[in-house]
Amino acid sequence: MLRILLIVAAALLCSPATATEAGWALLREGGYVVLLRHAMAGGGSDPANVNVDNCSTQRNLTERGRQQADRLGVLLSVRAAPTEKVLSSRYCRCLETAQYAFDDMKPETFEALDPLPADPKLASAQEAEIVERVKSFSGSGNLVMITHKENIEALTGVSPREGEAVIVRADGDKLRVLGRVIFD
Repeated sequence: MLRILLIVAAALLCSPATATEAGWALLREGGYVVLLRHAMAGGGSDPANVNVDNCSTQRNLTERGRQQADRLGVLLSVRAAPTEKVLSSRYCRCLETAQYAFDDMKPETFEALDPLPADPKLASAQEAEIVERVKSFSGSGNLVMITHKENIEALTGVSPREGEAVIVRADGDKLRVLGRVIFD
């Protein structure tokens, strides 16, 4: 019985709501980097003929994804320190997430945030580029980097939901997860 109570207590302490509140506490302080998975998009993966310059060849945000991006932008503006800069993958679903979430703040495209290539050496170089950008950030607001699930998984080991924020800090040549915020 005691064992069951301890398991239930541990589960409650580690619940998404608790993790999200801890994440908000960090973001209120400012000076953090947020890896943000793009908002909800249709389909499971991009088609074989994907062209980064042509949105009609890519998975794009659904109406629900646009609403989610808008909502997460409002929440970030009222619950966190100012967003100092937004970097985005060149893919339309990431750029559209930025458009809805950050209104007038135009994102800077950062090719390293594009989906990781299949070649392990190229993927490793791309991950290193992201880590270097995280290392170089020293602002008083927060830096938001809008990217894809596989990038966040490779960099942190976390498998984020669409529209989830993973708060990180550089730890040597790796990224350490400090918190998460889930936008439902």
